[in-house]
Amino acid sequence: MSLLVVGLSHRSAPVSVLERASLNPDAQAKLLQDTVAAEPAAEAAVLATCNRIELYADVDKFHAGVAELSTLLAQHSGVGLEELTPYLYVHYEDRAVHHLFSVACGLDSMVVGEGQILGQIKDSLARAQDLHSAGRLLNDLFQQALRVGKRAHSETGIDRAGQSLVTFGLEQLAAGGDVETWARGKKALVIGAGSMSSLAAATLARAGVAEVVVANRTFDRAERLAQILTEGDDTDVLARAVPMESVPVELTRADIAVSCTGATGLVLTAESVAAAVEGRTGQPAAEIEDDRPADSRQAALPPTSVGNDDNCPLDLAAVQPGFSVMGEAAVAGMDAATLEQHAAWAAGGTVDRRESARSGPEADAELIGALAATAATVGRIPERRRPEPVDEPQRPEPVLFLLDLAMPRDIDAAVHRLAGVRLVDIESLAEASAGAPMAADVDQVRRIVSDEVAAFGAALRAAHITPTVVALRTMAADVVASEIARLDGRLPGLDDKHRAEITQTVRRVVDKLLHAPTVRVKQLAAEPGGAGYADALRTLFDLDPETVAAVSRAEDSTTEKDRGPA
Repeated sequence: MSLLVVGLSHRSAPVSVLERASLNPDAQAKLLQDTVAAEPAAEAAVLATCNRIELYADVDKFHAGVAELSTLLAQHSGVGLEELTPYLYVHYEDRAVHHLFSVACGLDSMVVGEGQILGQIKDSLARAQDLHSAGRLLNDLFQQALRVGKRAHSETGIDRAGQSLVTFGLEQLAAGGDVETWARGKKALVIGAGSMSSLAAATLARAGVAEVVVANRTFDRAERLAQILTEGDDTDVLARAVPMESVPVELTRADIAVSCTGATGLVLTAESVAAAVEGRTGQPAAEIEDDRPADSRQAALPPTSVGNDDNCPLDLAAVQPGFSVMGEAAVAGMDAATLEQHAAWAAGGTVDRRESARSGPEADAELIGALAATAATVGRIPERRRPEPVDEPQRPEPVLFLLDLAMPRDIDAAVHRLAGVRLVDIESLAEASAGAPMAADVDQVRRIVSDEVAAFGAALRAAHITPTVVALRTMAADVVASEIARLDGRLPGLDDKHRAEITQTVRRVVDKLLHAPTVRVKQLAAEPGGAGYADALRTLFDLDPETVAAVSRAEDSTTEKDRGPA
């Protein structure tokens, strides 16, 4: 059996696809049950967060496993397989282990280094254990991922490389200012009482808001969260709970609203937010009109990573900063051969060519010809500059700050257009964090992940041969017992003292003969490519495969009983 993960995340899919593919707890449970019922899979676990949906499984066939897991994800997410497939990624064996360990350390998070993912991994393991879909492999994998994540946070400064999604979102609401200064004295409304909403409420309380109002469909949970906030030693915030029906009224009183629920539809529509703003200001919340020319509304071209383009035939060190490698500063004075070489490299896809919607060999040939013709005519290639910045429409100072941490979204995206409102949601957080600098500690965490992946693989391979070694020693013990019984038949007068001495001597001989081979075979099996040693041992000693399987089942049963909480 082999580890396989199929999934999609904020790195592979747009937020709109992630929203539609999101799985509520019931859908996750059904997906797990259907996965372990499928032919290729023996174990399964789902890791579903606001920006990733991943299905882990122990499969006996790679291609069949990928096909089955992809189909199941599509079926349970409600997004058609044909539409979902381009956004899916697949990791297998060591790469799958490496991926989960990286996720646990926060390296794959939207905000690098955030620690909330550890709680989500723990919840995923608990769900799989409750549904009995996690066996020995996934139990060991997820528990080790939790240990690796904790090690990364305790031994490095990965926390400094990024912040929690909540903190980062509040910083975006504060427009880069100090969150405590911005939040001090404000009134906050928190919609939802789950782990993310609870974290948001606690963060706001520590930041110094004057009041936190908690709204939740289950009123008892809202009351419990409000009580925890009120009794907290590190804040003196006033906290109270309200039913969900009170949200429109409370929204007119709040300065900040954070929403993170499991609702499948919108919790706050643009109309309800506009009504709240009107209730606060007495004036209708007008929409901000974008009167810029249509061509200036297009996103600016991303800066080209000059000096870091692999295999570029140019001397990039001589290129002026801010100029693309297809620009005049790069190619002025190039001879025809070098020009064609550079054009061929550019046509390979390293450089963004947004002017042409065509692709393929013919388009590439046209590009090379056009570059050569331009160089022959004017002696240079015109620079492709980024569009000049266009002034954004002036927005009034916001009177209502909204943070949407839900997936799918809780707050209507149309709220972005309302005057007097600042909305930060998962999509805008992804854009804001895309260019965030990586801390030096990230490299240290990557080394930790690599070391832990190697150790986990070695332990897994060594464990794979253990049942075979146990079966071999059991067979040897049976041989000793058989020979002692045969000796008793031939020497019926042998007293107990001599019989015990002979038995001990024979056992020592067998143990010494088996010691070096079994120790060495475990070492060899732990190395990459060592999976075949178990088969070799079974063949050499003619071990019954069913005996080995019985030992393995007994070990799994014992491990399951002894396994503690993650």
